[in-house]
Amino acid sequence: MLRRLAITAVMFVSPISALAQTPAPAAKPPKVLQLLVPADVDPARLLPPPAADGSAAAKADLADVHRAMAEASAERRAQAKWDDDHEDPSMFEPTLGARFDLAKLPATREVLAIVQNDASVAASGAKKLFQRKRPWVVDSTIKTCDPDDKPLSSYPSGHATLGYSLAMTLAALIPEKAQVLMTRGQDYAYSRVVCGSHYATDTRASQALAASFVSTLLKDPTFQVKLAAAHAELKGAGLAQ
Repeated sequence: MLRRLAITAVMFVSPISALAQTPAPAAKPPKVLQLLVPADVDPARLLPPPAADGSAAAKADLADVHRAMAEASAERRAQAKWDDDHEDPSMFEPTLGARFDLAKLPATREVLAIVQNDASVAASGAKKLFQRKRPWVVDSTIKTCDPDDKPLSSYPSGHATLGYSLAMTLAALIPEKAQVLMTRGQDYAYSRVVCGSHYATDTRASQALAASFVSTLLKDPTFQVKLAAAHAELKGAGLAQ
């Protein structure tokens, strides 16, 4: 009888013990620059600080957010939400059409992955340095698209940094479509203001940051080889001349 009770106890306790012994998922290693060096994305060198809390400039920034949100149509708000949910190269699928399928464009995918990685590192470093309050932190009446955003990460915009950097890179690959690509990058950045997630000055800082490090990337010999392969691939797909 005692033996059966002991076996029963083990049957109930063992699964719990097994769960207790299961190691927690390993934390993802932080992203590191792939082809750039830290000086290439140094926010203290590349960006001015944002407007100080409570200053006239900060109040004007907040008024711009309210204006953008009030003027946005239901369709534009829906676009802003879609943009919020697509922080990746798919943001350019509506611009470039169905042939822009990165699953079938490995060389292009590799180039854009490098840019996406380094844009993330650049924006994250700047956010950590400046720690600007999001508009919805300053004014609780603002209903943001993404309330899960970190409250002290407004300057610059990560989405806008990515949008501008991808637009600039694609414009280098498909120069005949540079204007529509840059227009899309700008509109994607404006979505951050319509979302109540950022100030317009945050997105302008993103544009400056993206322009600086993309211009450096475009001069890198390793990156130039990858660009040439991507351009040939896009040309073969009918996306570039």
